[in-house]
Amino acid sequence: MENESKITVKWSGKEYEICNILESDTVLTLKERIHKETGVRPERQKLLNLKFKGKAAQDEDTIGMLEIKKGFKLMLMGSREEDIAEVSQAPENLPDVINDLDIEEEEVEIEKAEVYLSKIQKRIDQYNIQELNPLREGKKLLVLDIDYTLFDHRSVAESGIELMRPYLHEFLTRAYKDYDIVIWSATSMKWINEKMKLLGVTSNTNYKIAFHLDSLAMISVHTPKYGVVDVKPLGIIWGKYKQFSPKNTIMFDDIRRNFIMNPQSGLRIRPFKQAHLNRHKDRELLKLSNYLELIAKVDDFQILNHRKWEEFRAKKSKSHRRSEGDEEKQSI
Repeated sequence: MENESKITVKWSGKEYEICNILESDTVLTLKERIHKETGVRPERQKLLNLKFKGKAAQDEDTIGMLEIKKGFKLMLMGSREEDIAEVSQAPENLPDVINDLDIEEEEVEIEKAEVYLSKIQKRIDQYNIQELNPLREGKKLLVLDIDYTLFDHRSVAESGIELMRPYLHEFLTRAYKDYDIVIWSATSMKWINEKMKLLGVTSNTNYKIAFHLDSLAMISVHTPKYGVVDVKPLGIIWGKYKQFSPKNTIMFDDIRRNFIMNPQSGLRIRPFKQAHLNRHKDRELLKLSNYLELIAKVDDFQILNHRKWEEFRAKKSKSHRRSEGDEEKQSI
């Protein structure tokens, strides 16, 4: 008699249990079962951590061939037909709708509150950081979110790599010259590792990620207007690594509230969504590469206003062109 197994599928923030999976069932059979539970058709499913001999499992592979352990959770990416139809029928040129909190008035009060500083100290004392690559002397620090910052985790794609934000590897390669890079996502460490492997970040030889931080490093804060929200306090990194501080740290995230404990150090990146429509025209990382290179020469980031980063770039570019023009005049 064949052994039966149960697989938990994580998709769109929810978990679905697929029971009574036989060793002789194929991956395609599993996809059909997932379709019944989620509504995502088999041909649109990307099963991120289902592998055979280190490679993505194929539809014809049987479950018995795969190394599936008890309690295995499978990460699914893909969209239902009705969701795709809604996107394709949406009018063009709509203004961006920012799914964020207007917390500017509360930032200063919250970041200095003793109760939250105590939470940060507790994380400094108890949260274990596993360094992936050594930190380098004299480098500044760049902290990056994943979902909607580097990766569209809910859009339509036939492969995970199509959900990667354009110019990601070029961006990380350029940033690595001046910055140690940390990835911080509001998910579990398991999914962070999987996504970084999927995107080819882990194995890239042109740059190195110093370490990952997950949801356990975050703290919850209470805002009078919006209640309790989870945030990413950079003070945890600053407390563990004294070479970093507000003077030399910048964080990119698509949600501004994530840096409510360190608003001066946060830059809200435009969310990368609807990858199938936008991956050929998104240039955000290219522009931000230029900004990072410009400010790498700044001794104290606290004098910068990251909300106006594009103006800083334009101003510096004009100044540079003007000086070049003066040199030409002098040479003539």
